[in-house]
Amino acid sequence: MSKSLPTRSENYSEWYNELVKRADLAENSAVRGCMVIKPYGYSIWEKMQRALDDMFKETGHTNAYFPLFIPKSYLSKEASHVEGFAKECAVVTHYRLKNDPNGKGVIVDPDAKLEEELIVRPTSETVIWSTYKNWIQSYRDLPLLINQWANVVRWEMRTRLFLRTAEFLWQEGHTAHATAQEAIAESEQMLEVYATFAEEWMALPVVKGIKTANERFAGAENTYCIEALMQDGKALQAGTSHFLGQNFATAFDVKFQDKDGKLEYVWGTSWGVSTRLMGALIMAHSDDSGLVLPPKLAPIQVVIVPIYKNEEQLQQISDKVADITKQLKKMGISVKYDSSDAYKPGYKFAEYELKGVPVRLALGGRDLENGTIEVARRDTKTKETVSLDGIAEHVRALLDNIQESIYNKALAFRKENTHKVDTFEEFNEVLDTKGGFILAHWDGTSETEEKIKEETKATIRCIPLDQEEEAGTCIYSGKPSTGRVVFARAY
Repeated sequence: MSKSLPTRSENYSEWYNELVKRADLAENSAVRGCMVIKPYGYSIWEKMQRALDDMFKETGHTNAYFPLFIPKSYLSKEASHVEGFAKECAVVTHYRLKNDPNGKGVIVDPDAKLEEELIVRPTSETVIWSTYKNWIQSYRDLPLLINQWANVVRWEMRTRLFLRTAEFLWQEGHTAHATAQEAIAESEQMLEVYATFAEEWMALPVVKGIKTANERFAGAENTYCIEALMQDGKALQAGTSHFLGQNFATAFDVKFQDKDGKLEYVWGTSWGVSTRLMGALIMAHSDDSGLVLPPKLAPIQVVIVPIYKNEEQLQQISDKVADITKQLKKMGISVKYDSSDAYKPGYKFAEYELKGVPVRLALGGRDLENGTIEVARRDTKTKETVSLDGIAEHVRALLDNIQESIYNKALAFRKENTHKVDTFEEFNEVLDTKGGFILAHWDGTSETEEKIKEETKATIRCIPLDQEEEAGTCIYSGKPSTGRVVFARAY
């Protein structure tokens, strides 16, 4: 094994960066600001995709695919949308290269300039709504419930693997409806889907809320979000769902004939989560020894390591393991038997601990004689010796317990790091010494929100959906407030 990881307490940022690389999740690519997602990391993303895709389809959505390139004129049609993304857009201006006449490789052919520049999609509302104009004519065509799995580009100057890269993977849902009420219900439903996925699959407790006007998606009437708390006390936005009103339908002239024969603009939504969820998974649960993965998303849920003195003993162990493996796989549990002789058991233990495998089984010659096996769980690092009889059932129950335990630990952490404050002095003190979610009164104005952000680098993460009515005064302006909002410094 290589030297140990940096600790979270010493340098959280370095701990995260090193863990992503050493656990074989991803690495920086030759293209600045972009990443290579390695097989182990991508297999976690695939499990996320599979679970989310099933949830989308259960709620009536179907997958499609739209172009990577967007004509520049499309982005000009919705003013707030283009303003929100203009600084992050990569632009294609030419369509051909040619050999450099001076013999220095290739150059852009000046004669191959595009009549209209193309934007590499930062998000797909514009190109999708231009398509929907052809798909929607009547109320019979609604609702239109489409999702796509894709890559997008947002030109970032300061990047970090999974959390912020110039290119990233995501899904983006885009739906069209006959009424505002239906579109709002869709936005809220998809927020619930994301929250369910975060809590039941990622073991990540989230706060559901609404973004302020300042933090709202460019071009939306309202943005719903889920916010999670990382172990360093910073917030991470884990998913968003947007009620677009009729903004994009108006911009792209998407109308439908209602049951009375009247032409109306449709109502829209969009919603998405990205590979940023990988960053959330790592930062919310992992420790100084490596990844801690919830069993539902672990590529390998159980690893079995033999401990043997000779080939004969190895064969006896392997025969027993074959039976255990068969039982586990029948239960839908992913299992790996590592009988390679390249490394000693101690090395293997450390390697699978680093990679966050939830359960490790170790079986030796003495275990065979005693009819026992050693079971180690990654989340608590505890070990026990149990009977080989019923081991598959024991492991299945243990995996469920680990999933629940990881969630409860994260929930307890969030509760311990959620603070109510009533003055700006107290706000600053908690922000600098404790971090976490801060519940404080705000007067509802963008001006106050901006001033707090400028002075403290903390933002309003959301107005909680379950916000309790509570008369108070804004911590900054002293003006009246009807409830507390969630502040935090964030990724």
